[in-house]
Amino acid sequence: MKAYASLPAGYREILSVDLQKDKKKALLLNGAALLMTIILLPIGHCFVPVSELGKVFVTGDFSGTMLRLLVLLGGMLAYIVLHELTHAAAMKALGGKQVQFGFTGLYAYAGSAEDWFDRNAYICIALAPVAVWGLIFTVLLILVPRSWFWIIWLLQIINITGAAGDFYVSFLASRRPSRLLVRDTGVAMTFWLDE
Repeated sequence: MKAYASLPAGYREILSVDLQKDKKKALLLNGAALLMTIILLPIGHCFVPVSELGKVFVTGDFSGTMLRLLVLLGGMLAYIVLHELTHAAAMKALGGKQVQFGFTGLYAYAGSAEDWFDRNAYICIALAPVAVWGLIFTVLLILVPRSWFWIIWLLQIINITGAAGDFYVSFLASRRPSRLLVRDTGVAMTFWLDE
């Protein structure tokens, strides 16, 4: 797995994915994220009935309720930043030179316009946040009291569904030869292959 500072000779662009410009694809991925949410909510219910989430918020314990709401909202905002920082850390660990961060109004992103990553490196970069944070949230689910399960489970759902685009580009990359190179500027991914 490696990164290239320049495009090797003989490579040509074979595919471009830009979810800012391709509204139909963006809509499909958002629909996939909604479908994943619909599937994941009942899975959480198998561990702790969803009715217990309601009990947490109607117990009359105002400070406990506010604390859970603040943790959930703060966790959601922090997760957006941590997701992109995890992409950036993976890019740097796999040889990327410079990572840029941004927010388009629809997506937060981390990208590296000056690097081309080989297929396996790129798949690792794309899936790093869902894997790292998936593990962290799973450990937290095991450790927290039952009354906190749904707060952490909702953050886990955000982790999984927020990676819909990452799953999509990983799927596209995995179907190409190992010689594939990917340039990810954060808002657009271009796939390059030698002739």
